[in-house]
Amino acid sequence: NMKASVGSGVCAMKPHASFTQPWEPAAKGIILNFRTPPVVFRDRELHRSPEPMSAYTNLTSLWKQKSKSELRSPETDLKTSLDECIAALDLFLSNRFEDALTKLHSKAKDSMYHSLTYATILEMQAMMTFEPEDIINAGNMMKDAQAVCQKFRKKSTVADSINNLMNRQTAEDFTEEEMHAEVCYAECLLQRAALTFLQDENMISFIKGGIKVRNSYQTYKELLNIVQSSSYTKGENYSHLEGGVQLGIGAFNLTLSLLPTRILRLLEFVGFSGNKEYGLEQLQEGASTENSRALLCTMLLLCYHTFMSFVLGTGEGDVDDAQQLLLPFLKRYPKGAIFLFFAGRIEEIRGNIDAAISRFEECCEAQQHWKQFHHMCYWELMWCFTFKRQWKMAYFYADLLSKENSWSKSTYMYMKAAYLNMFGKEDYKPFGDDEIELFRKVPNMKQKIAGKSLPTEKFAIRKARRYISQNPVKLTVPALEMMYIWNGYTVIGKHQDLTEGMLETLNDAERTLNSGPVNEYLMDDQCLVKLLKGLCLKHLDRLLEAEEYFSWIHTNHQIIKYDHYLVPNALLEHALLCMQEGRNDEAVKFLESAKQNYKNYSMESRTHFRIQAAFLKLKSLTQNGSQLLPSTL
Repeated sequence: NMKASVGSGVCAMKPHASFTQPWEPAAKGIILNFRTPPVVFRDRELHRSPEPMSAYTNLTSLWKQKSKSELRSPETDLKTSLDECIAALDLFLSNRFEDALTKLHSKAKDSMYHSLTYATILEMQAMMTFEPEDIINAGNMMKDAQAVCQKFRKKSTVADSINNLMNRQTAEDFTEEEMHAEVCYAECLLQRAALTFLQDENMISFIKGGIKVRNSYQTYKELLNIVQSSSYTKGENYSHLEGGVQLGIGAFNLTLSLLPTRILRLLEFVGFSGNKEYGLEQLQEGASTENSRALLCTMLLLCYHTFMSFVLGTGEGDVDDAQQLLLPFLKRYPKGAIFLFFAGRIEEIRGNIDAAISRFEECCEAQQHWKQFHHMCYWELMWCFTFKRQWKMAYFYADLLSKENSWSKSTYMYMKAAYLNMFGKEDYKPFGDDEIELFRKVPNMKQKIAGKSLPTEKFAIRKARRYISQNPVKLTVPALEMMYIWNGYTVIGKHQDLTEGMLETLNDAERTLNSGPVNEYLMDDQCLVKLLKGLCLKHLDRLLEAEEYFSWIHTNHQIIKYDHYLVPNALLEHALLCMQEGRNDEAVKFLESAKQNYKNYSMESRTHFRIQAAFLKLKSLTQNGSQLLPSTL
């Protein structure tokens, strides 16, 4: 067995024994539940067992019941399919990825749940690796699953279609199997929309595919009305149906609430609306019941609390809630790669960087079959060592990604060069790479996913252009600038030592700029350093100094020649600081200015996502604790 090691933070990469551990019997069950209290679902109590549920739900009963009857009917076929899909998910969560797919594959052309679950596993892989090939494969399989679900949907005549336009459909119009076909079909559309977002962060493709998204949204709304109606009779598999509706309603409300206002207005024009609190509530309920969608509800909540709220927000996710969601999974699947990864991410955003590194290393050691899971750990490890200012280790993981992962070769090459840039003059560079040559390679490694270039890649290419000339002007703290793009200062802000260390590095950079020659990039570089210093000072509660830096940037915006993104982001950070001090009127002014007065700058879409998150946060603050009303569905 070989094990690569560089310093104390390297992932173990020794071949793991093949999955010879016996699959644990059904008696141990699968964790698909997290909360104990009964929950009210739009004034109707959800189906619950009479006793409060434990931290996780044992689904043994779901499997035991399949032997009660040998009669073959749509209901028993449905039940058998659900049982088999739940068993496959258990294999997947135990790192037996190929076994899970093999178990599902034989019926993927004939069973809607086998087909959907197969495609869902591929989509979870794509969402956690961002590999273009994985995204394309998942999209194709989800399209096939949609076709399978279509075969089980209610057949409508022209007269039926006209009647449906005039009268809302009722529970009596569907068999149980047809109801499940509707929710599965809507889920296929929803997951295809999610893949579109992975490919195109500015949501243009999402809007262009609006008919598909709207069909999914409308289907979920109709299903919600049906399952809440007094005439609806709960079938044997009702909990799975309800979980599917909660997943869809929750996902749409949460996602739509995060969209920038300019996009949201377009979507609301065609009938979309979203409420974050209601969306989180629905997903929480879906994660708390004994159903086949509980895992997806949980995964979406974990992604929101640990990633979406940071990358596309201002770090407002509930890390404690994420921890409570995760604990029962870690207990049931202590070596489950997905859960070890989320455990590492939770430690990271809490500022416990050493603990996070240990978790990510453990995740790499847990399985060797899907190397893509290692890559997402490498990405986080790269940032962990960036936070610690250990540039050699950060470079090591950027180099691993550039060699093994194809998500964005340009970004990885840029980060390698950026870390070499951070080395001091006296530091030994043992890697044999030249910073200038690496930066010059960045534009040539550009790629497109579904015809779209990645926003981060566009940013890296634009910054690297400085090195095209024969005598390039060195970039200023490029690694720390990219760290801001990924909202890393919110992470280190929870740890005073890390923040003070970063401020020291920025002070050194500022002294270098002030003592160096004047060049065309000088004012841009000085504004960048001021923005990043302002963030560090804010997290160190030196608010007056921080505000002076933010204000200086946006009041002197005319001096910036190239990095125009700095101005709206300085306004955003100034607004967040005002909110922190309760100066909400000023915050609104700065947010409106950032939203309305600037366009066509780098990472514009991501900045607008953060502006929208800041507005939501401001709205919550001004509610004085009053509960937000659910959106009208």
